[in-house]
Amino acid sequence: MRRQLACLAAVLGLLAAGCGIGSTGPVRAGAPASGLREPGSTSQYAQLYFVSPNGIQAVTREVDTPATPQQALDLLLKGPDAAERARGLITEVPPIHGRLLAEAADGAVDLRLPVPVARMTGGGGLGLSQIICTAANARVPDGKQPPDVDVHVYEEGYGTPWTVRCNAAGNVVPVSRPAPSRSAPSR
Repeated sequence: MRRQLACLAAVLGLLAAGCGIGSTGPVRAGAPASGLREPGSTSQYAQLYFVSPNGIQAVTREVDTPATPQQALDLLLKGPDAAERARGLITEVPPIHGRLLAEAADGAVDLRLPVPVARMTGGGGLGLSQIICTAANARVPDGKQPPDVDVHVYEEGYGTPWTVRCNAAGNVVPVSRPAPSRSAPSR
């Protein structure tokens, strides 16, 4: 009887392990990966961020030398090229009157907006994310790579910059700073 129960338990275990799982081939799960550099590639690329129906999307453009943050932003401001538009990519960067400036310094990027974010269409939104992520993914002299590149955003009319980073998904996230240390109260 024990032997029969053991065999029955083994058979039930095997049936349960395979229950409901059919053999399938590859299943399409969306568009192929894009915006990533090929490992070992000797070509130079600027990584720009545009908007797709699914949100922010990174694209690469071949350039002669590694693009500085300013050079990458200048390419971004020209908008998507014909091939990118054919893939449904658009820009949400509003017309900016004045010069958008970006400069790499000490493993970070100083980004100077010629207008306050509130005056940008819709408070900045996706267009601001495009700008910040494009600047963060350009060549930074000390070799820091996103998402470890701080972007210090200076808005026209405001003295204190705010600091953000661009994560791997193209989302802009604030950089939290440690609270200032306070000395213990004296007795």
